[in-house]
Formats: sequence, structure tokens, C-alpha cells
Amino acid sequence: VAASPTVAVEDPTAFGFEEVKTEFVQEYNSVCTLYKHIKTGAELMSVTNEDENKVFGAVFRTPPDNSTGIPHILEHSVLCGSRKYPIKEPFVELMKGSLNTFLNAFTYPDRTCYPVASTNLQDFYNLVDVYLDAVLHPNCMSDEQTFEQEGWHYELNEVSEEMTFKGVVFNEMKGVYSSPDSVLGRECQQAVFPDNTYGVDSGGDPVVIPELTFEMFKDFHGQFYHPSNGRFWFYGDDDPNERLKILDNFLSEFEARPVDSKVQTQKFFPEPKYVIKKYAAGDSEATGEEPKNFLTVNWLLSEDRFDPETDIAMGFLDYLLLGTPAAPLRQVLEESGLGEGGVVWAVGNFFFEPAKHGVSEENVPKVEELIMAELKRLSEEGFSDDAVEAAVNTIEFSMRENNTGRFPRGLSLMLRSMSSWLYEGDAFEPMKFSEPLAKLKERLAKEDVFKSLIKKVFLENTHKVTLELQPDTGLGALMEAEEKAKIQAFRASLDETQLLEAVVGGGLEDELRQPTFCIGLK
Repeated sequence: VAASPTVAVEDPTAFGFEEVKTEFVQEYNSVCTLYKHIKTGAELMSVTNEDENKVFGAVFRTPPDNSTGIPHILEHSVLCGSRKYPIKEPFVELMKGSLNTFLNAFTYPDRTCYPVASTNLQDFYNLVDVYLDAVLHPNCMSDEQTFEQEGWHYELNEVSEEMTFKGVVFNEMKGVYSSPDSVLGRECQQAVFPDNTYGVDSGGDPVVIPELTFEMFKDFHGQFYHPSNGRFWFYGDDDPNERLKILDNFLSEFEARPVDSKVQTQKFFPEPKYVIKKYAAGDSEATGEEPKNFLTVNWLLSEDRFDPETDIAMGFLDYLLLGTPAAPLRQVLEESGLGEGGVVWAVGNFFFEPAKHGVSEENVPKVEELIMAELKRLSEEGFSDDAVEAAVNTIEFSMRENNTGRFPRGLSLMLRSMSSWLYEGDAFEPMKFSEPLAKLKERLAKEDVFKSLIKKVFLENTHKVTLELQPDTGLGALMEAEEKAKIQAFRASLDETQLLEAVVGGGLEDELRQPTFCIGLK
């Protein structure tokens, strides 16, 4: 039976929880209650409303300190069988037989999320049970073959053949690293955040992945996949009492312990930086095209989270600068003739990154000059009243409509809440936009908010990284040679018996907490 938004848990302690805070969030017609598990300290946000598309999520902060891809490999591996569901691929079986409306897992630079959704109550409870058992009791902790299959291993089909690196994540990241766009995104993030976990690749660098050992893999799960480091989410019309009962059945096996998973703040640079990186480009004679440069200008917008009003204002500013074909910064870049492709940009909570691709070498300096000149002009002249009104109306409508398409609304709301909750912030604040939006609109009626905002976050901001990505036609061959040398050195260390064992074991695989801004040309 569907629960109404007024249903409450009378005595959460009966299910092992204590209530921290309850609020009615009018923007989503939901009663939201934050609980803390008494025995382990795990936190739960229970969102009760009339949405039949029920959502559950288990989220762990998993900040890596290297680029071996541990969080990514672990995300794959925990879904390969668990204590209660010892089959090889429960995830695949769920995809076949479940009535789910969403079933996936995400690896972020600082967290790993395991969300499920279903409109069928029994199916929903089954999904929750499978996922909780998977993350807390995965068989991969005692099965090195799963680690090798999902992560990496040496593969040798015949003694006479060449030995290679293989693995699901290794192969996936080899593909990712072959894309200049992916290389650009990674290099930008690492250049802007050199001093914290965002300075490494949580997905895994193929050069570094083979440094990961099974012991490191197990230690990472033991450290971070613990209820004391967990944030759990329930959303929809299911019984809020049952949520606590289900969760406590899993959590009560554990004892509370300290988990150091806090994401350290990246401090502002004292002055801007210019960074040059390389990507593996094809030979122009082979491709028939001259390899091009990429240019991005990146800003860390704040050392800490914006307040809700400034956060919304930055969303408006992003839209005004780049959000439509007529947006001034986008327009000047696209009409500049400085690159073959269009404008691309990335905006995170603390990160702004406009980029231009396909830029010839002689035009590279002109891209940054153009971006900075346009930002300076806008800081002096501002945007037209019509443009500001259109941005406000468009974004406000989108916020109130909350149309997430095929993506469950409850999952969208979970990710929004995590943007603060995950970093010791208020879990409710990101869900409540009406008051800060109203205050911002009052300010907009009296003053030009965006002129001063452009000056503050862009023109006067010393944490600016201009990153030029240059083509290197010899880099691909060099990286391949280095990989082969590592494999050959390992093979040379094996005796004949070990080589035969390698053949038998082969064939395993058949198959930004801080806000930034970046812009450039392609």
C-alpha cells in the first residue's frame, strides 16, 4: 500500500535509528527525515511522497590517492556475486528478470554510488536486498579471479604467443585514454586540483592500473565500504518503517569505527598557471589531417561550497554566458574562426571550463585572449534585461518542473542532496531552492548581480589554469613500447612451469566537491 507524505516513523529506535531532523520540502511535496544508525553511525535520508517510482541508493565516499582505478574496479567487482547471492553475475540476472526502472552504479572522483529504482514494491525490496548484500558482503574480497577479470591481469593464450594486459576496466580505460576529449577533461581536472583526490584518476590510468594489487583492492573496500562511511537514501511511496527495518538488518552486523574519507579542500593558487600537455595523435600522412591543438581556460570558483543563493546565481550566469546559441561568450567563440569545432564547456559545483577544439597552433594564444576580453566586456556592460529575464524564467521553470525524463526523479534528488551532504553540509539545503531563488530575484530587480560576479569568479580569480593540449604523433608508439617492456620484464621473470600456469589462467575475460569553470574551442 502506498504511503502518504504524512506517514511518519513513530519510534525509529525500534529499528536501530535515531531521528536527526525532519522537514517538509515543498518543492518536491516530500517529507524528508534524516536518520543516524545508532550502532554504526550510518546516515539515512528517508524521503516520503506519492511517487510510485521508488529509489534506493547506497553511497560511500571513496577518495583514491592514486590512479590505479581502485574505486572503478571495485564498483565492477562487488556486483559479481555476494554472500547471499553467490551467482557469478547477479547484476546481469537482475537486468533480465527485474521490473526495475533504473539499475546501475557510478564511480565519481570522490564517491561511489549504487542506485536502484522500481515501481513494483516487491521488486524494489529485492533490488535493495541484492545491492546491500553486494556492497557490504561481496564475494570478490575472497576471489582474486574476479579482481583480475574486472581489473587487470596478464593474459597468455599460448606459450608461443605474446603476453598482454587484459581486464574489463583496463580495456575500458585504454579506450577512454585514446580519446583526446577524455585526455583533455582529465588533464584539466588534475591541473585545477593538484593537491587533493581530484588530482588523480578514480577511473584508472592504464599506465598505472597494473600497479594495483589484490591486497590494495581488499584494503580499499575494508576502509571505505563500511556503514560508518555510508550515506543511504530511500525515496517514494513505500513504507518508511520498512526502510529502517531493511537497512538495520544489514547494518547491525557492523560496529561503528572512524573512517577517514574527508575530501580535502584545494586551496587557491596565488597566481594563474599555463599548462602544456600532450595527447597521442595519428600521423597526418596516415589520417590525411593535420592534428590540432585544444585550448581550455579553467577556474576554481571557490575554496568551499557556494551558499544556495550564489549557487543559483552561478547557474544563471552559466546559462547567460554559454547556454544558448545567442549567448555572448559562446557566440564570440563559435564565430571567431579560431577552431574547427564548436564550443564545449564543463561546469561543476566549483569548476568552470570553456574549451575550443581543433585550434591551429598559431591561433592558440588568441582563444584565451578572446575569452578574457569578452568576460571583461560583460563585467562592464552586463547582459540585457531580456537575456536575464529569459535565463531566470528558463531555469526556474526547469527547477520547478523537475522533469528528469527517464531518469528517476528520486535519483536526481539524491545526487542533488549529496552535493552538500557528502561534504559535511546540510543534506536538505540543495533540495530547497524556493527561498534562495526568491532572494536572488529580489536582488536582480535592484542591482546588476552578474557584473560583480564575473569580476569575482573570473577576472579577479588567481586560481586560473590555461591548459593547452598539443598533439604528439610519437606518443602512442612510445606508450605502447613502454607497456610491452613491462610485460616482457614480467614474462622474463617466469620459469617454464610458471609460463604454463599463466596459459592455464589466461582468458579470464571474454568480454568536483569544489566549483570550477572551463571554456575553450575545438
